[in-house]
Amino acid sequence: MLNYNLTGNKIIEITYKIPICHRLPDRTFKLRGYYFPVCARCTGIYIGAFTYFIYVYFFYVEYTFQLLLLAFIMTVPTIFDGITQLLGLRLSNNKLRFFTGLIGGLSLAILIKAIKYYILT
Repeated sequence: MLNYNLTGNKIIEITYKIPICHRLPDRTFKLRGYYFPVCARCTGIYIGAFTYFIYVYFFYVEYTFQLLLLAFIMTVPTIFDGITQLLGLRLSNNKLRFFTGLIGGLSLAILIKAIKYYILT
């Protein structure tokens, strides 16, 4: 039987069991003594995508070639930040990770909605 009476700590425990992010403490935001369940970059990606999905719910967006090209270009900072940090070429910080993630999340949401639009029309 499932227990639907979950507290905030229990929800955090459950999210840590789902492999969605590396969640390294030095790359994760901390609020009131609790670490976010995802790193700063993933936090930005989720917020950026969620914000775009809310925006397109209220406003019509025409998916032109220019918008798709812009979306592809907007993924570059996130990829560049992640790869250069992974290779040890430089050290990033949580603010930069968050903002590149925000841009990347926005661009991924645009691409997802564009793919959906072209499949359905």
